Parts: sequence; structure tokens; C-alpha cells
Amino acid sequence: MTSSTTKPTRYAATTRALHWIVALMVLATIPVGVIMLQDGLSRDLRNTLFILHKNGGVIILLLVVLRLGWRARNPAPPLPDSVPPLQARIAHLAHGALYALLLVMALSGYVRVRAGGFPVEMLDAIGMPGLVPRSDSLAETAKWVHATARFALVALILAHIAAGLNHLRKRDGVFERIWPPFGRGRV
Repeated sequence: MTSSTTKPTRYAATTRALHWIVALMVLATIPVGVIMLQDGLSRDLRNTLFILHKNGGVIILLLVVLRLGWRARNPAPPLPDSVPPLQARIAHLAHGALYALLLVMALSGYVRVRAGGFPVEMLDAIGMPGLVPRSDSLAETAKWVHATARFALVALILAHIAAGLNHLRKRDGVFERIWPPFGRGRV
């Protein structure tokens, strides 16, 4: 426990849990999205993968919005003094870009599906009406955004993982701010 004058050196347990749940969901959703577009799949398998991808995107969107709300009320702990200011600035911008790209992916996927006239089974099950009109041109634009933004998202995720592994290797205290995903861990 920290005193009122000492800032915590780690993220709160809720932040860590949300981070790792979103990370696992995104890392599972990416290959599903790639596989579902491959030729030669049975119709049943393709439909199952589309359902998993669409509904996974809804869950990711909800978790990212929850994370952003939580983050607004619970700012990140300070980086260790060993992190140079330029590196800290780049990390801050990269985190912002990750949030933005996750939102772009989820929203463009939703717009592509709804404007294309397709269901989002999870939302349909709770009676949520579609929030965008049926429009082939809007669906095609959203499809292009979704297909294009994925490359930036994957590149940024790979850079984020590489940076995390580098901090783990250096044992400079940065990786420990977000690990372990659950529980108290070492403070």
C-alpha cells in the first residue's frame, strides 16, 4: 500500500486485468479475421469464424471504452527515472495510437457489418437496433478502413510487445508496472 504522498509504481489491478484481457482478445481476433477470409473453408466454418470475429469485436470495443473510462480516473503510474524523456513521450504516443486503432477497428467493423445488412448476433440477442443505415457504399468504405487499419494495428502491437520484452530483459521496472495481470503481485 502506498502513502498519500507516494505515487504508486504499478498500474491498479483493474487496469492490469483489463490490459491483459483486451490483449488476449485482440491476439485471438486477429488470426480469426485472417482465417475467415481464406478460400476453401466450409460455409459452416466461415460463418462460425465471422460470428466469433464480429462478437469478439463488440467485446473488445466495450472493454476498450471501459479501459478509457477507467484510465481517465486512474492515470498511469510514473515511469522509472531510467526511462529517457523521448522514450517516455514515444511510449505515451504509442499507447494513444493503440487505443485509437482499437476503436477504429471495432467501429469500422461494426459499420461494415451493419451497413452491409449483416447481423451482430450478440447485439441482436439483446435487441439493440442497428446504429447505421443499410448502405453498400458505407459498408465498402468501412471495409476498406478496417482492412487498411489492421496493418497499422498489427505493426503497433508488435512494437508494443517488443518494447515490453525489452523492458523485461532490462529489468528496469517498466514491465513490472503491468505484470502480473491479476492479483497483487510485487509492488
